[in-house]
Amino acid sequence: MAAPIWVWAFYVALTLFPSVLGNSEGDALYTLRRSLSDPDNVLQSWDPTLVNPCTWFQITCNQDNRVTRVDLGNSNLSGHLVPELGKLEHLQYLELYKNNIRGTIPTELGNLKSLISLDLYNNNISGTIPPSLGKLKSLVFLRLNDNRLTGPIPRELVGISSLKVVDVSNNDLCGTIPTSGPFEHIPLNKFEENPRLEGPELLGLASYDTNCS
Repeated sequence: MAAPIWVWAFYVALTLFPSVLGNSEGDALYTLRRSLSDPDNVLQSWDPTLVNPCTWFQITCNQDNRVTRVDLGNSNLSGHLVPELGKLEHLQYLELYKNNIRGTIPTELGNLKSLISLDLYNNNISGTIPPSLGKLKSLVFLRLNDNRLTGPIPRELVGISSLKVVDVSNNDLCGTIPTSGPFEHIPLNKFEENPRLEGPELLGLASYDTNCS
């Protein structure tokens, strides 16, 4: 007896469009791959036809095959970050330091509720630090130094009690340095080389963003 036509249609779709019906985390990471220039073929193993990305190099997964680490530091990559990274809901470490990544930090990174470390330092990233990063309540390490970031340090970051290491030095940030919450213990040299960034505010006033863009 011949198989119903929908069975054949499903088989054809699965054969021709594996990423559409595949792992959403793999799809998100493959979108990142397509946005990057990779002259050293670091991302050669990132095959979108696989069931999940856990066999890819530079990717670490937990026992449930959910992505927990992306380790692409110092990999001679250029290009830009993609909003789809916000779909990696179990991600703990996003390591993209010492590349030539440009463009802005996607607001969607604020969806990474499990994130412990966000290392984007030594790139060519511009734009502002998204206030949405204040939703990362597990964040311990935030290193954005040596980029071309502008605007104020979002006060939403003050509410991350787990934050231990912050480095935003050598950018073009403006306004004042927060001193409450985790920022009470961040050394001032982690804010240096921002010509328009002023010393610690006195009363936590919101005047930090006056003429700051």
